[in-house]
Amino acid sequence: MVRLHSPILDRLTTLTRQIVEDTVLPHAEQVDRDGSWPEHSMRAFAQAGLLGLQVPGILGGHGQGLHALCHLTALIGQACPSSALCFGMHCVGTAVIAAKATDYQRDHYLREIAAGRHITTLALSESGTGAHFYLPETTMAAQGDCYLLNGTKQFVTNGGRADSYVVSTVASGGAAEGDFSCMIVDAGTPGLTWLAPWHGFGMRGNSSRGLRLADAPVPVQNLLGTEGDQVWYVFEVVAPYFLMAMAGTYLGIAQAAVDLAGEHLRNRRHSHTGGTLGELETMQTRYAAMWVALQKTRALVLEAAQRGDAGDPEALPYILACKADAGETAVALANDAMTICGGAAYRDNSRVAQLLRDARASHVMSPTTDMLRIWTGRALLGMPLL
Repeated sequence: MVRLHSPILDRLTTLTRQIVEDTVLPHAEQVDRDGSWPEHSMRAFAQAGLLGLQVPGILGGHGQGLHALCHLTALIGQACPSSALCFGMHCVGTAVIAAKATDYQRDHYLREIAAGRHITTLALSESGTGAHFYLPETTMAAQGDCYLLNGTKQFVTNGGRADSYVVSTVASGGAAEGDFSCMIVDAGTPGLTWLAPWHGFGMRGNSSRGLRLADAPVPVQNLLGTEGDQVWYVFEVVAPYFLMAMAGTYLGIAQAAVDLAGEHLRNRRHSHTGGTLGELETMQTRYAAMWVALQKTRALVLEAAQRGDAGDPEALPYILACKADAGETAVALANDAMTICGGAAYRDNSRVAQLLRDARASHVMSPTTDMLRIWTGRALLGMPLL
């Protein structure tokens, strides 16, 4: 499938590149070193109107799909993976809200997101179910014009920083496996408590935190869709947007690894010969292999995004495979860059070492690489994924 361009995407690309150069990149080292949430990045995205990437145009957004999401997260991830993750998770949360938004939800959330006044994110993972994010144990019980939510979410990106959280729940009386509901929970909701910040090995600035809900009252108008119908979200909304956002982020990491390796090969000179490291044939073949691996992954990611946006019935295995492949490529190329850059890469908190740490997160971030391989195989064989 040929890569598609549009005036809107071209304009958003130019805008994003400028923000990355002016705002994201200058603070990237500090974000990783301090494990600080990239507020400067998110503020710049908001001011530029990029938070409305997945909001329909009629509501003031850009009405973009999977291609734009993976393309922009790749641009951001090349400079600051934590910023890409925070932006990407906001966009995924937005897409989930937009999928079946009521008039109330359009006015109170989507229009505010498009205006740059609201950040949202997902809160699906739980320690009890691990990578099986589609099996929540957090419960909801109707009480008057509200639902009372009880449970604990883990690894909430933008935790304590977003204005709302898309939380998955099950009916307190029990539900069939896979039947769950999604609720928009506002940041100031009573009964909402943030647990201690999680200090990660990689993606250190994403403000990943646990969220405890204790009889938290959520208005009935914040229910997305109808009770128990959200199993369709998994492979029609949540998975495609999440996987493409993450694939773009890891594609950006892989590109950064290739760029840093290339820069080192061109500039590192041996005093005894005067030649550059790049003049060695062994280095040339290693660098060529890195470039080829990057292009293969980029082609898969773009193919998945374009098939998904086009509604291609064969899109699912491409979408499932792209995050796993992008993550594996990012790890491999960051590791290669560590070898090529030698001692300079092994200094404390070097840029190359950061890329390797950030890339490693891909394998354990749900859906995990192993889970995605299983789902891809099942999709290709015509078997049920769950």
